[in-house]
Amino acid sequence: MGIFSKSYIGIDLGTANTLVAVKGKGIIIREPSVVAIDKDKRQVIAVGIEAKKMIGKTPGNIIAIRPLKEGVIADFNITQKMLKYFMGKAMNGYNLSKPRVLIGVPSDITEVERKAVIEAAQMSGAKEVGLIEEALATAIGAGLPVNEATGSMVIDIGGGTTDIAVISLGGLVESASIRLGGDNFDDAIIQYIRSNHNLMIGERTAETIKMSIANASAKGYGKTMEIKGRDLVSGLPKTVKLTDIEIYEAIETTIYYIIDTVKSVLERTPPELLSDLLTSGIALTGGGALLEGLDQLIEKETGVHCFVAENPLDCVAKGTEMVLEQGYMNVLFTHDR
Repeated sequence: MGIFSKSYIGIDLGTANTLVAVKGKGIIIREPSVVAIDKDKRQVIAVGIEAKKMIGKTPGNIIAIRPLKEGVIADFNITQKMLKYFMGKAMNGYNLSKPRVLIGVPSDITEVERKAVIEAAQMSGAKEVGLIEEALATAIGAGLPVNEATGSMVIDIGGGTTDIAVISLGGLVESASIRLGGDNFDDAIIQYIRSNHNLMIGERTAETIKMSIANASAKGYGKTMEIKGRDLVSGLPKTVKLTDIEIYEAIETTIYYIIDTVKSVLERTPPELLSDLLTSGIALTGGGALLEGLDQLIEKETGVHCFVAENPLDCVAKGTEMVLEQGYMNVLFTHDR
C-alpha cells in the first residue's frame, strides 16, 4: 500500500484556533483552541466553540483554558485532551482508524516542543505523526509556487506567533518566527482602555473590538464602537465610546514589531530572490491578515507589493492537506510507538 493511500489528517494546531483537514475531504473542523475543565471532578466539560463561550463567565469550579501559548504547548495534558476530541470528531465523521497526522508548527520550535506535539498527537490516536513548518504550509495553502526556482514570501500572523519566510525550491531560504500575534493585539487593547478610560474589559470584548474597528491606519476609517466594562474607580458598570484611531494607537507598537521583523528577513534575502519578490509580492495569511489596512502598510514600509491570501485563516490547514493529497514533498512520519 502506497504512503498516500492511507488515512491522513492535517492539523493547524493554533494558539487561538485549531483547524483539521482530512485528506481528500478538505477542512472539516474550525474551532477555538479552548477547553473548559471542572476542577473539582477533573473532567473536560466542553471543547472548542462551546468552551470559548464560557471564558470569563464560569463559576469557580469551572475554568476555560487555552492550552497553547505562543504557538506551542503550554499545558500538555489539556492539549492532549483537546487534540483527542478534535481527532476523534474527524475520525468518527469519516470512519478513519489510527490516521497519519501532519501538524503545522512554528519554524523556531525547539526539539523539546517538537517532541511534545508529536507525543500529544500519538496519545490522541495518531498512528504516525509528521511536522511541517507553518510558514511552508501556509505558503502552499495560499497557492504560492513553493517548489519552483523562484522566490515566494509569506507573513502568517496567528494568535500567538507570526511566521515570516522567503521560500524557494520547497525550502525556507530566510525566515523568522516571533512569539507575537493576534493575542498581543488583544492584550494591547485591554491595557490601552484600562490606562486611557479607567475601564476593565475581558479577552472576549478585546477580541470583538479588534475584529470590529481595529486597523493599521493612523488616520483611521471613521469607525466607532461602544463597549461595556467595569469602571476601575467606582467598580460599577460603565459604557465607553471608542474610535478606530484609538485602537490603532493601542496596537501600533505590535504592528511595527512585525513590520521590523519583515524588513529584517528581506535584508537577509539574496538579491536574486528579492527581484522575484518585487514581481510576486508578499502573501499575508492568518487571522492578522484580516486587520484592515495592514497589507497596505506593509507595502508602504517595505516597498514590496503585499496582498491578503484567499481564505487567510485556512492556509496552514489547507497546506497540510495539499502536502498529503498531492505529495508536494517527502514528509517524515514517526513510527508507531
